[in-house]
Amino acid sequence: MSSEHYTPPVNPLPPVVVALVLFIMGIELAFTLGTRGLVGGPGAVGWRLEAIQRYSFSADIFDWMVMNGRWPVEHVIRFFTYPFVSGGFTQALFVCVFVLAMGKMVGEVFGGFAMLVIFVLSGVGGALAYAVLLDPRYPLVGGFPPVYGLIGAFTWLLWRRLSLVGENQARAFQLIAVLMGIQLLFGLIFGGTSDWVADLGGFATGFGLSFFVAPGGWARLVGRIRRD
Repeated sequence: MSSEHYTPPVNPLPPVVVALVLFIMGIELAFTLGTRGLVGGPGAVGWRLEAIQRYSFSADIFDWMVMNGRWPVEHVIRFFTYPFVSGGFTQALFVCVFVLAMGKMVGEVFGGFAMLVIFVLSGVGGALAYAVLLDPRYPLVGGFPPVYGLIGAFTWLLWRRLSLVGENQARAFQLIAVLMGIQLLFGLIFGGTSDWVADLGGFATGFGLSFFVAPGGWARLVGRIRRD
């Protein structure tokens, strides 16, 4: 039965969110099936390692580019490609779960294009934080820094909403505090790298970008500057 008043029981996902998830999982499935010899022949076993070597973000390469003032495209592109090269199936799966959840909420308010801008630039911000604040030995891979950028945008939405109702805006940061606490706990128990710095950089980038890309955000910011 069709009706112009029909409302689907579940709100559809923004197309850009679906596209991101399909792209991330498509790449990961190719790596996983290739490692098991199910696609691509014998050479497919090394697909993941080759992708990490070519598309991961390397702090050493970044330092080389800064010192020499040279920015080859094949290295600059790493800022944008590393989120799509996961270290394993589990990492890719969790990234996609967060993209589905946070991307849906951010995309429905900000719009698909703005959500994509936050995702991409938060990945860049996370990589910069990773390279500038640390001296890491390992390349940066996986989509958690841009995912944390979406969490930053979601936090901004909560922060704005709390300000409108006159409640304590610090409550908006409870989610990031819990997530960072879980990362710290797991790091203490199981050991790990300092990727959390990139995640935090992605979060800060996403939160900051929200002032500009949120509906009416730029006009609101210009108006505030003029009043000051």
